[in-house]
Amino acid sequence: MDVWIGLLGSVLVAGAAYSKRSLTVSGAAAAVVLGTLMYSLGSAAWFGTLIAFFVASTLLSKYKHKRKAAIESGYAKSGNRDAGQVAANGGLGLLLCIGSVIAPHPAWWAAFVGVMAAVTADTWATEIGGLSRTAPRSILTGRKVAPGTSGGVTALGLLATCAGGLFIGAAAWLLARLGSGAVTGAADAAAAAVLTAGAQHPLETLLPLLAAGLAGGLAGSLSDSLIGAKWQAMYRCAVCGRDIERGSHCGSPAEPLRGFAWMTNDAVNVIGSLFGGAAALAAALLAGWL
Repeated sequence: MDVWIGLLGSVLVAGAAYSKRSLTVSGAAAAVVLGTLMYSLGSAAWFGTLIAFFVASTLLSKYKHKRKAAIESGYAKSGNRDAGQVAANGGLGLLLCIGSVIAPHPAWWAAFVGVMAAVTADTWATEIGGLSRTAPRSILTGRKVAPGTSGGVTALGLLATCAGGLFIGAAAWLLARLGSGAVTGAADAAAAAVLTAGAQHPLETLLPLLAAGLAGGLAGSLSDSLIGAKWQAMYRCAVCGRDIERGSHCGSPAEPLRGFAWMTNDAVNVIGSLFGGAAALAAALLAGWL
């Protein structure tokens, strides 16, 4: 039954996103597979946290889209997510959910919250930070860089990073709280366990998840920026001279500038997610609910 519920919910969400051009055909197909597996294995808390990231980030990508369009032209990925981007943002979370089924432990849930906080914070930093009225600065040198440059950060983007991480922490707490009264499987049990770890009041369990979300969001987004500035493959447009993340621009092939060819935007996202999950685990340990 859970498989069919997950499939129906995933088809509805992915279909709506495809109709709004937030997902490509391959992205929609990947989202259906990812969402169905997440719900059938982890149920509402895991699936809901994934959907919270996707819906909120999709809405932000459409906010003032025309103003951000020129900057996005240099991104390797735009607001239309394909299968690779869906896998990069949600694949690690699915692996953690599977791990929770195989060997139940609250640590899986903590890491999952951190991973989802990392991808959310990074997306929010990009979407909201791109609207900053001040020029971004390189996270490595502190010098001003062009909007859209990998490794460029702004004060607005950092605030968005924190907001994204806290949003996921709050969503994860609420969804786990709603599901704690009717645990349906090992993965749900791992999520529900954090809500009873020495707490006398439901709100006492909110702070640890907010801390995990904030830690995961900051660690994931900032590591993403650092890796992007240092090792991500970058190119220079032979026509307009812009430094970009994709191999072509202005209708012509771009010239390799720096970084490793395999270190694509998706690879950077996955590595940032790993840092986010590790940071959330550390926060959970310090908070005493692992």
